[in-house]
Amino acid sequence: MAAAAIKTSQTTPATLPPSVFTLSPTAQLEALYTIIRDKTTSRGDFIFYSDRIIRLLVEEGLNHLPVVPKTVETPTGSKYEGVRFEGRICGVSILRAGEAMEAGLREVCRSVRIGKILIQRDEETALPKFFYSKLPEDIASRYVLLLDPMLATGGSAMKAVDILKDHGVPEERIIFINLMASPEGLKTFCTKFPAIRVITGWIDQYLNEKAWIIPGLGDFGERRYCE
Repeated sequence: MAAAAIKTSQTTPATLPPSVFTLSPTAQLEALYTIIRDKTTSRGDFIFYSDRIIRLLVEEGLNHLPVVPKTVETPTGSKYEGVRFEGRICGVSILRAGEAMEAGLREVCRSVRIGKILIQRDEETALPKFFYSKLPEDIASRYVLLLDPMLATGGSAMKAVDILKDHGVPEERIIFINLMASPEGLKTFCTKFPAIRVITGWIDQYLNEKAWIIPGLGDFGERRYCE
């Protein structure tokens, strides 16, 4: 018997910028998000189930990398006309929450280079403030998977992209991956950087007056790293 259709909080894809791609809103994905949204979910379960979503997101992000034809010979002696990825990649996490996504990238890309950018909110101006970055020296020649689990206002992500561009990375070589996004943040981010592809697991309803994603899941970093 076919699975029953489910109602979700996912924004209708037709309302999204053309550079935004979401995971298919299946019943399994809805169940995973239900677990990590639940405030009673233990830290261990939050880590386990958010890691499952991160793995799906990384795989989807890799689908957007360019490929070129490649012919191989199989053990049967036959030729197979396949493809291989073109160019090299690296991951860049926006600290601290973005570090949680590094393991998912390493699980599917062995020996991948990882960079880090530390951006925090300035309490006086409420604007994102850059503190630190450590990036591969050849990052300008790589495709970059930018990792941050939550896209609320988009301020930190846009600051991170500015830093990547300052290091010579073209917008079209950046793929931004996040677990959850607000419609407002997506619009702001994609308006400023229309050439960057955004891979998100779920688009929630709105930002409230405190700039929290609603219904959201709370502070991702606090729930992942603090007991």
